[in-house]
Amino acid sequence: MSSGSYFPPPVKAVAIPKKSGGERILGVSTVADRVAQMVVKQEIEPEIEAKFLPDSYGYRPGRSALDAIGVTRKRCWRYDWVLEFDIKGLFDNIDHTLLLRAVEMHVKCGWAILYIKRWLTAPLQHADGTLLERTQGTPQGGVVSPILANLFLHYTFDVWMTRMFPENPWCRYADDGLVHCRTESQALAIESALDERFAECHLEMHPEKTKIAYCKDSSRRKDYPITEFDFLGYTFRPRKVLNRKRKSLFINFTPAVSNTAVKAMRHRTRKLNYRNRTELSLAEISQYYNPVLRGWLTYYGKFSRSAMYPVFRHFNKTLVAWAMKKYKKLKGHKIRAARFLEQIARREPHLFVHWQNGMIGAFA
Repeated sequence: MSSGSYFPPPVKAVAIPKKSGGERILGVSTVADRVAQMVVKQEIEPEIEAKFLPDSYGYRPGRSALDAIGVTRKRCWRYDWVLEFDIKGLFDNIDHTLLLRAVEMHVKCGWAILYIKRWLTAPLQHADGTLLERTQGTPQGGVVSPILANLFLHYTFDVWMTRMFPENPWCRYADDGLVHCRTESQALAIESALDERFAECHLEMHPEKTKIAYCKDSSRRKDYPITEFDFLGYTFRPRKVLNRKRKSLFINFTPAVSNTAVKAMRHRTRKLNYRNRTELSLAEISQYYNPVLRGWLTYYGKFSRSAMYPVFRHFNKTLVAWAMKKYKKLKGHKIRAARFLEQIARREPHLFVHWQNGMIGAFA
């Protein structure tokens, strides 16, 4: 690679469904090309990463989506308004000229720059074998693409926002971002300025996913049609919570797992069809599905854990259906099957992750 003799092959185009509908085109590289991209990523990342700002969280070592949720939660308590924005087709619309200008500013390794240029222009190969020349964007799915996208948005948004609106804290995770504002008029002004800024850099805010929300709570009484927003799988909205002394309820603007995420988790449970896997024992189902449950609980249970109850209740009901099909004595007896599993849950709470965390929930 250091000799410059490596030429990346075309990138395979693979369409995957989007949660919001439609399809997203991923660029799938060959295994050898992914190794090559990792070599360049490890070469350029230390220098570029050092330039990024603290409120950029996406695709960065030592930072996570939960960190972004946590800082947003605190800022919503201090600022009444939030501008939520989403960049439409970021990975497909990055301007190569502007991106390479930023790359050459920070990357001193000549062969790394050479390969970045080759990857940006490597053709996209469709299922029928046709090749599509690429003049903009960076393949979503490439190893080096996230750091390039972050570098592009570092100058397009992060640095610009810090310079133009230093009093307004912001948070960005890849192409999803938030700006906290004191007033509605301030949020509208920033939205207009940001729209112009993105247009200058050949990007566009998603018209349906960009909105201004009012962080309503017990002390904020203003009437406004939008009092919630979604960010990284969480919904921020007014909720009843206990005060610090846990003696009384009040309305707080706080995050919990979104309805969209709950539906996706329940869909996955249905798709895996454990209710019909009667050849499996309960211990085997636990072995196969616990990593999934643990991942959900770790991420979506970080804030407002009780909102995960519908997900685990649905899984428990799946176990009830499984027990009714596996054991003849329980066939057609839902209540008896539910009691059977409740007894196991209390006797062996270690079997499933949510049982271990005191979220046994209902089986009936």
